[in-house]
Order: sequence, then structure tokens, then C-alpha cells
Amino acid sequence: MNTRLLSKEIFTKPSGKQLLGFLTLILILLSLIFYLIYEHFLLKSTLLPFLVCAVISSVAGYFVIPILQRLKTGQIIREDGPQAHLKKAGTPTMGGVFFVPVALIVASIWTGFNVNVIAVSLVSLGYFIIGFIDDWQVLKLKSNKGMSPRTKLILQIAIALLFSLWLFFTKTADLTTINLPLNISLAIGILFWPLVVFVLIAESNATNLTDGVDGLAGGTAAIAFLGLAAIVGSTAPELSTFCSCMSGSCLGFVVHNRNKAAVFMGDTGSLALGPALATVALLTNNIWSLFLISGIFFIESVSVILQVTYYKATKGPDGKGKRLFKMAPFHHHLELSGWSETQVVGSFYLFNTLLVILALIIS
Repeated sequence: MNTRLLSKEIFTKPSGKQLLGFLTLILILLSLIFYLIYEHFLLKSTLLPFLVCAVISSVAGYFVIPILQRLKTGQIIREDGPQAHLKKAGTPTMGGVFFVPVALIVASIWTGFNVNVIAVSLVSLGYFIIGFIDDWQVLKLKSNKGMSPRTKLILQIAIALLFSLWLFFTKTADLTTINLPLNISLAIGILFWPLVVFVLIAESNATNLTDGVDGLAGGTAAIAFLGLAAIVGSTAPELSTFCSCMSGSCLGFVVHNRNKAAVFMGDTGSLALGPALATVALLTNNIWSLFLISGIFFIESVSVILQVTYYKATKGPDGKGKRLFKMAPFHHHLELSGWSETQVVGSFYLFNTLLVILALIIS
């Protein structure tokens, strides 16, 4: 193959290593931009914890993944999913067990066990445990059916309500309004309660749905967390440190999760990412910024909702309906439309970076 054809192949279908390098470059460039522009984006409180968590999470993977293999935690692949994914069967899952705790522990120690960091860490840990139980039941039953959706939802709501109670008794004065662009404030009153619960559950399930392609959820979450770290740094430096730790840990995880993945994060990881973002945004009244930097997760969720709604609305006498997308979530639609996994991931990384920049401009 000549040089021209080779360069074209790399550009159109990047390898997993190239995507890891691309993600690392994005995070480094964003960090440099934030460091130069924002006085609060400091080496000690943001950049160093990011690097520490990235290194620890990456190194931890080399020790934990063999253990997951010995425990036979091989992923059960959906038969109704993209056929190309069937070859991934047997890849260890539950990778969240090493990168999520790294971020929570380092962030807590780094901030001197700050009360806000402990609060968001406990919420993230709660959803982490839900995901762990769900993953373990899937592996135990050797099917894609783990914890029932109803049980999972009840547990998610319970944790969200506990966080709402804590917010109500400690932060109510700061959460009577939602800050919107153009200096617009929206009074929420008693809607405070359902808003908190909705944001937490929506974000948790959105990041969970995004976890379907090698390196996708981990990489987009790393970008989102770094952007949120810059946004909240001026008002909540301890939460900026937390976000930096989460971003670094996600990058360390992608070292092992890039195509071809050596491990999947499973619900153990994906269910915890959304609540970590949501709790920080709620505590700092940055819900609108959260909506922007979570744009990828939002699109993935909406694609599933639209697919199910359209299928039910067009159901005929034979009990079958039409599909709006070839498959949902949206990343599967792109795969079945001819995109390679790495093309999907690289495009989502770039799009999420643009969303983060947009959120910073209007925040």
C-alpha cells in the first residue's frame, strides 16, 4: 500500500492507539487553554490531580484486568446488537471497579475530605454499587438481564432523594433559581425536588447508554469532566479538583478500553459517571452548562426514546412497528450506516470538545 493510500486509511479509520493519542492531545490542549485563560485553573488543584489519576488508573488496569479475567467476568454480547460486536464476547467487563474508586479516593484526599467532595463521591459510589450489582447478576445468570429495570430505577431514585435532602438542608438558598444564558434566572421553587432527581437519573442512564463502543463513554466523559472542572473552578475549586480526578481516571481507563478493548467499564462504571457530573453541576448551579457538555449523552438518550416511541406509534396489526434509526443508541445507527467504531468515537470526541468550548463561552 502506498503512502497516500495509507494516510487515507488512517484518516478515515483511525486505530485505537491513534484515538487514544487524539483524546490525550485534546485533553492536554484544553488543559493548556484553561490554564492560560482561567486564573483558578491551577497546577496544584487541577492539572496535578488529573495527571495523578490518569497514571494510577492506567497502572491499576494492568493489575485488575487479569483478576477480572480469572474471575471470568467476560461480557455477554446482545445478539440483537451489531453483528460486528459478537466477536467481543468474553472481554472482561466491570472495569469501573478500578477507575471510579481511584478518582473518588484521590479527590477526597487531595481536597482534605471537603464536605462537597465527599457528598458527590458518595452519590457516585451509590450508583457505582448499583452498577456493580447489576453487572454481577448479568455474569451470574450469563445473560443480558441483570437487575430488573424497576429495581434499578427505585435504587437510583432513592440515592437521588437522599442527595436532594442533603441539598435541601445545606444548600437550598443557592438553589432557588437556575442560571441560564444571557443572565436569565429561572425560579424553581418546589420543583427543586423533582429537578434534582430527574437530573441525576437522566445523566446516569445517559452515560450508561453511551457505553456501547470501545473508548466512547470513557473518552467523552473525560472531556466533559475537564470542561466542567474549568467552569466550576472559580466558585468551587474543590469540585474542580474532583472533576479533574474523574477526567484523569477516565483517560487512564481508555488506555485499556480503546479499540480493541481489553476491558469494558460495564454498568459499574457507566452508571456512576453521569451522577458525578450531575451532582457537581447541581451544587454549583451549572445545570445549563451540564446540558451542553453532556450533549453527546443527551443525543444518545433521545435517540433511544425516539426509537421506542416511533416503533410503538407505527405498530401494525402484526405487532411490528417501524424504526426511526437502524439501531439505537445513535452510535449503533452510525455503525450500521457504514461508519467504523473508531470513526464514531473520534467524531464524538471532536463534537464533545466543541460542546465544552461552547459551554465555556456562554457560561
